Amino acid sequence: MKVIALEEAFSVPDMATEGAALDQPSTFRPDFLADVERRLPDFTELRLKDMDEHGVDMQVLSLTNPGVQMQPDARIAVSDAQLANDVLAGVVGARPTRFAGLAAMPLQDPGAAVRELDRAVNDLGLSGVLVNGHTLGHYLDEPQFRVFWEALAGHDVPLYLHPNSAPLGWSVFDGRPELIGPTYAWAVETGAHALRLITSGLFDQFPTAKVILGHMGELLPFHLSRVDTRMPYLITDVKLAKKPSEYFTENFHITTSGVMANSALLGAVLAIGIDNIMFAIDYPYESSSQAMEFLHGLPLSDADLNKIAHGNAERLLRLT
Repeated sequence: MKVIALEEAFSVPDMATEGAALDQPSTFRPDFLADVERRLPDFTELRLKDMDEHGVDMQVLSLTNPGVQMQPDARIAVSDAQLANDVLAGVVGARPTRFAGLAAMPLQDPGAAVRELDRAVNDLGLSGVLVNGHTLGHYLDEPQFRVFWEALAGHDVPLYLHPNSAPLGWSVFDGRPELIGPTYAWAVETGAHALRLITSGLFDQFPTAKVILGHMGELLPFHLSRVDTRMPYLITDVKLAKKPSEYFTENFHITTSGVMANSALLGAVLAIGIDNIMFAIDYPYESSSQAMEFLHGLPLSDADLNKIAHGNAERLLRLT
């Protein structure tokens, strides 16, 4: 069975990211962080070996969190995105059967992001974009980003909405730092970001726009019915043409990155359909061994398993 993993991170050591440093304490063990830092900038020695050992045919690469989203200088954000995308295109071009790529976007300057999107798709041959959550506290439903959504819909490529590691400032996590990050907080914020896109009317304006959420949909497949039942009773500034769940099934896809539970996968299938779900590992943050064991153990028909393993990604990203 062919396997495409869709949320696989890399870093570029030469990026001018000093201004983007988050300078926050980490609750992860130092040995884990050291291994991640060793693997992120590598494409051939460690990464390909890991892929071959575990039966991963292709990784879809993207710049690791926070990418360029927390760079306070827009000019540096643009040059960093260009550098990262050039590196990524070189890696993909050297091994097009093993790697595809999602471009970094300097949304600090929406006009520059549109130009970089054009370059990434038309000149570099990348398959879409990945945005690491908010950009300096600004979310993608805000009016200044509509020009970017128009360009994205015009190119007919997806936007992968990934969490941003910038501190949330929510007092509910005070004293419990282990809940910040991928354990829980990132899912809540990224899911809320996705709901902002839906409730802002973005997909009424751009009905063909496509968004990918990782981590089994950042909890949203299991909360859509609640959102649907509440919306008719709320006073809102935007009147939607559809139920929120309908936008989710028509405009969103999800990946399995970091969530390796049959119950979650089967629940997502029931909520949004098999055609909207794709496999991902979240290398090097997650275990390829565990993710592949999960994939091969799914209680699905061969046809449905192949959709998740590679077919849906090939269709959405036009990888064939």
